[in-house]
Amino acid sequence: MKIKRITAYQVDLPLHEGSYKWSGGKSVDVFDSTIVRIETDAGVTGHGEVCPLGPFYLPAYGPGARAGIGELAPYLIGEDPTQLDRINRRMDAALKGHPYVKSALDMACWDVLGQVAGLPVCTLLGGRYGDDFVLYRAISQRSPDEMAANISSYREEGYRRFQLKVGGDPDVDIQRIHAAADVLEPGDKLVADANTGWLKHEAARVVRAVRDVDVYIEQPCLSYEECLAIRRRTDHPFVLDESIDGMEILLRANADLAMDVVNIKISKFGGLTKARQARDLCASLGVAMTIEDSWGGDVITAAIAHLAHSTPTELLFTSTDFNSYVTVSTAEGAPQRVGGRMSASTAPGLGVTPRMDVLGKPVLDVK
Repeated sequence: MKIKRITAYQVDLPLHEGSYKWSGGKSVDVFDSTIVRIETDAGVTGHGEVCPLGPFYLPAYGPGARAGIGELAPYLIGEDPTQLDRINRRMDAALKGHPYVKSALDMACWDVLGQVAGLPVCTLLGGRYGDDFVLYRAISQRSPDEMAANISSYREEGYRRFQLKVGGDPDVDIQRIHAAADVLEPGDKLVADANTGWLKHEAARVVRAVRDVDVYIEQPCLSYEECLAIRRRTDHPFVLDESIDGMEILLRANADLAMDVVNIKISKFGGLTKARQARDLCASLGVAMTIEDSWGGDVITAAIAHLAHSTPTELLFTSTDFNSYVTVSTAEGAPQRVGGRMSASTAPGLGVTPRMDVLGKPVLDVK
């Protein structure tokens, strides 16, 4: 089997809530997503997706993803998409760095492999744990009272884990955390996610001011070293996200006892192949994980679901359902939230069929 054609499609994903706001005044109204289609000479077609959270979050942005895919695609024509390690070595040799560019291509190859094997990607990633898995809901940065009200509203939809977007004015963030904690019920979990937004002295003030609150502190500062300094001065459970983008820093963070939970974003590692390596390492080390991506629609949500559902239940802190945040459905068969939980498809591959009428004409076509 060989890859004979690679096409890419640009899709806008507006938000149900109108906008998504987080640290430093960052805000997105419409997400710029790229869906990749890999066709083989055996008639099997696979799909992947990459959707950066704007150009000001991580070193990734939508037009850059498409430019990079256009750079890599010629190197993959004629390759066997089921040989995933070879595919990844080929991409790494052709384009240094830029893991997010490779993510959708790797994801599409997993989709092909699953279809050829007649198995869901979840099974190929290690097997299915339980009937479903738990989701969190991100609470966009607003006033303390509004964010608390959002938590109460989302709990009615079945969510029990809430990621509070902080990382703004420390005094207001302290109020946000307290207001959110006041509406929690037994069994709820609250994460205060600063998304690198605090300076070290600000983070120190916040963790001291909320020391009596049952809350996880996530990525308070920009650098790993700053986060480690805050970790060492608080007894709150600690989550690292933006700092963790490869195996070396993951091993270092574990050795430094820098985290209790780590966020594994598929595109940040370069696709399912390397995200699975990071997941398996964390499982061996006993580190709990949030399995997710930067953002996305139906295809990314399907990939997240397969990786999350194949993660041991006791080590899966939570995951996410990005396709419930956006107003556009790009594929049939995508997993859907049921009462704050989700399950991966049992169909071969990712289990999704893109809606070609939504994708429109390709913005990239390489044969």
